[in-house]
Amino acid sequence: MASLTVWRGDITTIDVDAIVNAANNALLGGGGVDGAIHQAAGPQLLEACRALGGCATGDAKWTPGFDLPARFVIHTVGPVWGNGLSGEYDLLARCYRRCLEVAAEIGARTVAFPSISTGAYGMPQQPAAEVAVATVRAFRGPVDTVYFVTFNDEDEARYRALVTAD
Repeated sequence: MASLTVWRGDITTIDVDAIVNAANNALLGGGGVDGAIHQAAGPQLLEACRALGGCATGDAKWTPGFDLPARFVIHTVGPVWGNGLSGEYDLLARCYRRCLEVAAEIGARTVAFPSISTGAYGMPQQPAAEVAVATVRAFRGPVDTVYFVTFNDEDEARYRALVTAD
């Protein structure tokens, strides 16, 4: 099982093997974390993403990190929140699992995750964090350390409580 850490800051500045991009299906950049990662990585990221041909919700694909401190970017597409009765939590868990599987495939031992689907896609923060932490805890593979990257007091407290709970 990977060591779980909460890190507060800008995901584009963390020095890990791979950062996760909460992307849209086209993988061609957008707002929020996606836009920040594309901007920080430089124009080569967009070209590399074009070559991937998009990504299905719940899946993940990787590119080099280009101008980022991270060697890789793992792009995943989280579910858009509906009513919670349309499989959104299962799709979200699949995102985290697939990202860790991809990390293992490319040899990434340290991975940083943003909070997937909680921005523009509208998923409630607390249950999304619970799914994230539970899914990462359950993963068995060669990833050594997972960082949950937060950007405000509330998110940091939420993830710290979940990470330190037994």
